[in-house]
Amino acid sequence: MNDNPVALVIDDERQIKKLLSIILEADGYHVLESNDGHHGLSEVALRRPNVVLLDLGLPDMDGLEVLRRLREWSHVPVLILSVREGPEDKVAALNAGADDYVTKPFNSAELLARLRAVQRRAPGIAEEPHFQTGQLTIDFSSHVVTVKGEEIKLTATEYALLKVLAQHAGKVVTHKKLLREVWGPDAESRSQYLRVYMNHLRKKIEIPEAPNRLLRTETGIGYRLLLSSDC
Repeated sequence: MNDNPVALVIDDERQIKKLLSIILEADGYHVLESNDGHHGLSEVALRRPNVVLLDLGLPDMDGLEVLRRLREWSHVPVLILSVREGPEDKVAALNAGADDYVTKPFNSAELLARLRAVQRRAPGIAEEPHFQTGQLTIDFSSHVVTVKGEEIKLTATEYALLKVLAQHAGKVVTHKKLLREVWGPDAESRSQYLRVYMNHLRKKIEIPEAPNRLLRTETGIGYRLLLSSDC
């Protein structure tokens, strides 16, 4: 085996697997394939891929069940690649442990960017004492946030929100997870809290003249803090 990153595609569509192999191999990945959930779980255990692309419509079990079983023992980054495009499907997958969700048909450049993002945010990276994307810098040890080199004063709640988003930068963080992490398990239905504080946070960290925004709203699902390369 060479030193190229290994991507495992769990999908029963032959044409999709062929297309993904072409795209991924051109970007330097070594590609493994599985036709169903049981084989896919075995491949993760045996081959230890760097990232998994998982379809939800598998012949032997639903992709969400594969994801739940996988998350019992593995933190490998998982990108869902599915024709299911409803917000409820995306929320269910993200809550079950997916790192991101891309619908079919997909844009190959966006897919590769999303793959790179979920791999960058693999376990361990979020524990770094500093985080930077664009002109935004966070010092987790001192709780100091700067934009364009100037310190930004955040409330405790605003900082807590930003910290969760930064620890999962490049990924969608669902409304439910943000509410649970910042306000506690009893606040999961209080989405109005989130809208108000996200608006406050945007006003403080976004640069009006910047060509792209750092905070992206994923309608009906949650929010994403973009990494510099994704902006």
